[in-house]
Amino acid sequence: MIYNFLSSFFNLDTFAIIMIALVSYIGCCVISFASRFMKGDAQYHYFFIKLIMLIMSVIIMVSADHLALLLIASYASNILLVRLMIHKASWRAAKASGLLAAKNYFASSSLIAAAFILFYLSTGKTSIDTIVHQNTQSFSMLCALVLILIAATIQSAIWPFHKWLVSSLNSPTPVSAIMHAGLINSGGFLLVRFSPLYLECPNILLIIFCIGLITALTGTIWKLIQPDIKRMLACSTMSQMGFMLVQCGLGLFPSAVAHLVWHSSFKAYLFLSSGGSTQEKKQPVVNQPKAMIFIYALICGIGGSLSFGYASNKWWTLRDTTFVLMIIALIAATQLALTILHANIKNKYLIAMTASMTASFFYGNSVYVVTYLMKDMQIMQPQVLNGIHILGTIALALGWLLMLVRGTKPLTSSIALKCYVKALNASQANPATVTPLRNDYQY
Repeated sequence: MIYNFLSSFFNLDTFAIIMIALVSYIGCCVISFASRFMKGDAQYHYFFIKLIMLIMSVIIMVSADHLALLLIASYASNILLVRLMIHKASWRAAKASGLLAAKNYFASSSLIAAAFILFYLSTGKTSIDTIVHQNTQSFSMLCALVLILIAATIQSAIWPFHKWLVSSLNSPTPVSAIMHAGLINSGGFLLVRFSPLYLECPNILLIIFCIGLITALTGTIWKLIQPDIKRMLACSTMSQMGFMLVQCGLGLFPSAVAHLVWHSSFKAYLFLSSGGSTQEKKQPVVNQPKAMIFIYALICGIGGSLSFGYASNKWWTLRDTTFVLMIIALIAATQLALTILHANIKNKYLIAMTASMTASFFYGNSVYVVTYLMKDMQIMQPQVLNGIHILGTIALALGWLLMLVRGTKPLTSSIALKCYVKALNASQANPATVTPLRNDYQY
């Protein structure tokens, strides 16, 4: 009796188990860090009550199979995160950050509620597992998928809904960590949970790909021009969420899940260790690579992409969108090799090749494992490669090459300077969330 009751509200499939494990791991890391970081705070115990409730609400959300339960858990997690962001309401900038995030979260949750109503009216079902195997040809079902897509872009701070994320930097470090490594992934979770429906709509997948690519390129450029570590990490998160969307748009949803797992773990580490960045030794400035170094790094990148393909059981082909993923693997492996080749170490050429192939193999193996675990969902379905995919891949490669060629050379042309200023201004936080004067800092 109890099992039947719980099974009507929860669905512990492989995807849910992966997300629960991820949320639990990140939550434990943040709690451990916060136990020391928040020591001496007047609201110490209240902070941990809210933090634990947040983790539990996210676990309920990722395991929910009932539309109403998922919606309630989503609302609860958003409210709790906002309360954690406004840890000290007397600090006006922190309160403004929380309110800005709350507006975006409310809009996202409202869109999810509207989509769920359409799902129920179209199918008469409340079970998500049942709904995702329904026919999507009806207009109301398509509208519901579009609403969920918009909600996911808001939740994951995808361009142009990124402002709330870059304006949240005055949150306590543990809150920033749980936000960037946990709640920011809820947009990706929504897309993967309803992925069987999206796979029947190639046009929507193409839109997801384009939005993700624009966000990835924009976030990467903004990250390079930020003056402090937290702003850089915020733009990095925005960029990584864009790459996650790109993989969803390619029909490679398990790859997107693997990306979320690695991004969450690494971003939690970066935020929880960000306090030590001021004590780190400054690295030498890296200019654009010489021709021979770039050629060797490219060879390492090719080796890395082949290693990634072997581990993930994917190969170079122009038949489907796996080609785009292989190009991304090539760029990432080449960039890793360039970083090593610029370092002043012995045997760096051998180390660069070994590191590129090893890192690519382990990442590819993680994609293979996630794909294998989620094979029953049948959501690894590469799409037919078309002109938009190819143009997007060319834009990604050209953007990367342009950043390498530019290096750290000073900007001289008026057009370049104007573009720099516009990019810097576009990536800034809402003025109300910034504390420009020391006297305004009331914490």
